[in-house]
Amino acid sequence: MPATLIPPALLDKPGAKILFITHLAIGDYAYLQNFFQALAAAHPRLEMHIWVDELRRTANPKKWNSLKKYALYDWLAACPFFKKIYNQTYSPALHKKSIAEARAQNYGIVVSLTNLHPGRYAALARRISPAGFVVGIKNPLTLFTLHHALAYKKLDAHILPRKPINHITDLYAYWFSKLFGPSLRLPRLACYPHLNIPAEWKTWAANYLRAWGVSPATDTLVFVNPTAKTKKRCWPLARAIDLIKHMRQDPRWKDAWFLLNAMPSDLAPAETALAASALPRVRAFSANDNFFQLPAMLAECDLIISVETAVMHLANAVRVPVIALMRRKNPEWKPIDTANSTIIMPPKRNDWVDKIPVAGVLKNI
Repeated sequence: MPATLIPPALLDKPGAKILFITHLAIGDYAYLQNFFQALAAAHPRLEMHIWVDELRRTANPKKWNSLKKYALYDWLAACPFFKKIYNQTYSPALHKKSIAEARAQNYGIVVSLTNLHPGRYAALARRISPAGFVVGIKNPLTLFTLHHALAYKKLDAHILPRKPINHITDLYAYWFSKLFGPSLRLPRLACYPHLNIPAEWKTWAANYLRAWGVSPATDTLVFVNPTAKTKKRCWPLARAIDLIKHMRQDPRWKDAWFLLNAMPSDLAPAETALAASALPRVRAFSANDNFFQLPAMLAECDLIISVETAVMHLANAVRVPVIALMRRKNPEWKPIDTANSTIIMPPKRNDWVDKIPVAGVLKNI
């Protein structure tokens, strides 16, 4: 039984290149970054490339602008260990072009790190590297997935699913230790998310707050994020505003400033709702221009209240206390820094986040 799925000789040979294929969300990368960084340190001659597959790929050109501005690309571009990033897979034509570009790289190693549609990505990995060493995740075949068998046969090695897991980093540690050896099973503290926020965005956040009248050194700032990409993880905007109203009645937060986060497409409705509420020292916020606007602003806060999305994990990265509103269905996605995190869940396993009442949040602040 080999110690690693990928032969070490392939990793350290002169000119070795590895391509990772994955469909990343910011929350995924908050934890995966540590494993990629550890791999780069363990094999400094290995050139690492990453393919971010857009699951929302569409032929509708009206949707391309928002897809190509995905904030994660800013973060990946700032990471020194990736020499090439495939980030134009959001249309069928660009996906095809990216495949041709990747094939021209003649990758010696391609790794598919995808839990969703692993058969599809096994086939994509082999298409990109017809003669290379290809590894992917392989789910057990069922009557409904027998058609994946041919794709799995294209793999030189595979990783079987691992459950149960306590935290998502347990899964990532399992993947990387299987692929590259036990040294890539990082200790818990090394799994904490981290960020190197560029100085320009730290300055931007400080200037934004000063222009609004906030002094981060002396004023209390609370960041409230009720929004996520899927409805079942969202909290109603009206409830978030109601939470701020009730916090104003608490002497601890009476003079606090609040930022109400919204996705760029939802910023105008959030501003309208805040104007109707007539709440003082509250502003709608959205990171419109660059990913680092978000963590730079989070780092200025004293408390973050967020549904289960990127903000929740980035709160741990910038070491600001977070109150996380989560479903019970995926507890492995809880914030990893338990000392700085309070988790609130609705009563039942299948409940959406909107089943959490304002009173349930207030009693945990």
